Amino acid sequence: MTLFHFFNCAILTFGPHAVYYSATPLSEYDTLGTSVKAALVYLGTALVKLVCLATFLKVSENDSFDPYQELLKALIGFIDVAGLYFALTQLTHRNISQNHKFQAVGLGWAFADSVLHRLAPLWVGARGLEFTWDYILQGIEANANLVLSISLAALGSLIWLRKNKPKTLIPIIYACAAIVATMPSITSYLRRSLGWHLPKVVGFELFTSLVMALISWQLFAACQRPSS
Repeated sequence: MTLFHFFNCAILTFGPHAVYYSATPLSEYDTLGTSVKAALVYLGTALVKLVCLATFLKVSENDSFDPYQELLKALIGFIDVAGLYFALTQLTHRNISQNHKFQAVGLGWAFADSVLHRLAPLWVGARGLEFTWDYILQGIEANANLVLSISLAALGSLIWLRKNKPKTLIPIIYACAAIVATMPSITSYLRRSLGWHLPKVVGFELFTSLVMALISWQLFAACQRPSS
């Protein structure tokens, strides 16, 4: 039963990435190499972030919300944006469209994040004798992170690759990208300062991911319309 619970949680956590790849044109255009390169860039970015966090952040004796530490953590979190910039603009890709490029990069980014942060806790905890909903919620949280990663990649694609975007949309694009990039600090504030429990935080992340996906899709569609 414990192994069955682990497999269920693992499929919930990592299955949507495979479904997204096979159910979209990404599989038809063979963008797996782009996703793998993006995943490797994520791992390098995570290593840089880990060094910065260990260097500049102090170890807290309690789990309370420290505004200064969280601000510093949010600034360090923008290293992810630099990593996405590198993945979108500097990596060599096959001859694929901008639509497929940002999706492949976002998919590889989200999959690497799930493997790095959720595989070990699943393997250690989901096989325990006592059933808990936490690992199912972590799987749902991984799905929200998948949507947020693709949304951030879409917004980054508009910022760095789309030159002829309407000027009225530029502030909205940057504001949405900043919101998505600071989501880890927002959820940390909800947990530590407001005392939200995991189900409520995951629900917030799911709602936010859907809203940001809708906004990103509308912005991407608006920027692709020919200017009059």
